[in-house]
Amino acid sequence: MSDTQTHTAIAHALQRVRERIDAAAWRAGRSTAEIALIAVSKTFPVAAVLQAAAAGQADFGENRVEEALPKMKAVEAAGAQLRWHLIGHLQSRKVRDAIGHFDLIHSVDSLKLAAAIDRRLAMLRAQSPISHPPSPLPDFQSILLECNVSGEESKSGFAVAGWESGGPAFDAFVQDVEKIVSLPHLRVRGLMTIAPIVTQPEQARPYFADLRALRDALHRRFPQSGWEHLSMGMTDDFEAAIAEGATLLRIGRAIFGERSA
Repeated sequence: MSDTQTHTAIAHALQRVRERIDAAAWRAGRSTAEIALIAVSKTFPVAAVLQAAAAGQADFGENRVEEALPKMKAVEAAGAQLRWHLIGHLQSRKVRDAIGHFDLIHSVDSLKLAAAIDRRLAMLRAQSPISHPPSPLPDFQSILLECNVSGEESKSGFAVAGWESGGPAFDAFVQDVEKIVSLPHLRVRGLMTIAPIVTQPEQARPYFADLRALRDALHRRFPQSGWEHLSMGMTDDFEAAIAEGATLLRIGRAIFGERSA
């Protein structure tokens, strides 16, 4: 497939995804202004990102810091100004490389990781401007708390399945959240989850509804944080996520096609 054909394919795919988002929002009685599309560009080349950007896409999601940083640099060199989201698991040892590069980190799944991000940003801000990654360095890092609402052992995130019933696990989670929202260099913007793989998208709705209810409960407990975002919904279930209040959709395959790796 030629570059022109690829560009056209990505542009058409983006248009179709946006049409589906519009339709799902209309069915849910919501405004599309409340919903941001994040094009998940992990494993796809810089050319694909630039083609999506040329079609009007501004937000992109990457899973791995080591893949994202050179891609960001190449995109910037090509003249595109984009917003980048880290949606994959962030290891503590990668925090030093991630800070200052992502508009939003979706995958903060422990107090330990949150504290590491806070410390790293504090340290960078205390250093000489010469050592800062891209300038200007932000005053704070916006984050989402990744929550495992399904209870699947294969999924990362705070273990909050069955949180409505309370119990020691939920109490421990709330205590961690209380500490995280007090960290001076972080801003908690909401929650993120990955629903189980289901045969029908509607089967994912209870998990999305559960995350929304948890977000609302946390907002009541900790009103000093924004809690405006629910990052949920991917290619196979994003319409169900919209019905349950998603504000950030992480969509890759429906835009870029199947991944080779």
